[in-house]
Amino acid sequence: MVTAVILASGKGTRMGAGLDKCFLSLGPRPVVAWSLLAFEKCKEVDRIILAVRKDQLAAARGLQTMFGISKLTKIVVGGARRQDSVIAALNEIEPFDVRYVVIHDAARPCITPELIRETLKYAKRFGSGVAAHPVTDTVKVVGKGMLVENTPDRSTLWAVQTPQTFAADKLIAAYTALAADKSRDFTDDASVFEAAGEPVRLVRWDEPNPKITTPIDLTVAAAILRLS
Repeated sequence: MVTAVILASGKGTRMGAGLDKCFLSLGPRPVVAWSLLAFEKCKEVDRIILAVRKDQLAAARGLQTMFGISKLTKIVVGGARRQDSVIAALNEIEPFDVRYVVIHDAARPCITPELIRETLKYAKRFGSGVAAHPVTDTVKVVGKGMLVENTPDRSTLWAVQTPQTFAADKLIAAYTALAADKSRDFTDDASVFEAAGEPVRLVRWDEPNPKITTPIDLTVAAAILRLS
């Protein structure tokens, strides 16, 4: 059994005051609906759990009906931090019934069933499969006063994205261990997996898979999805 967790509960402060980026329109449907439909179409995925803000529960239920998302079995209220939202979703999973968990940020609407399938293939072989691509820009480590401290070797740097797919038992164990430590914030699930001492295997993906963060990103995503 493969369960997908789609996270759509972030505040999206850089998008603008009072705006929920995952429920903004992107062509004919809201941003979050693009991800829901990609997982619905991926035959390897059996069930979907969607995490949203409390004030978006009714809207999320409406999406399920409007777009015919038959695999969406649970809609949960996300937490203040990303890891809290993931934990809320994982609490709805029966460990003995699920072998792999695919976690995806709804703010990446250009996801495809092919990418989901590729990360799952790696997770089945190695225990983890995380979408990523090599960094092409030169990256600087900056200290106080905007002074450059050093320049890492670009050849060793990769930009990590979602989906991120893991063996369910190892992922749940990693998040269970994290629950006792309230002092650490994790920006992705691979970091939680790493903190638990588990190896993270990257899946190279060179197709555009941008994250919606600012208004201009909606225009970029629309162009990739050929909506303009």
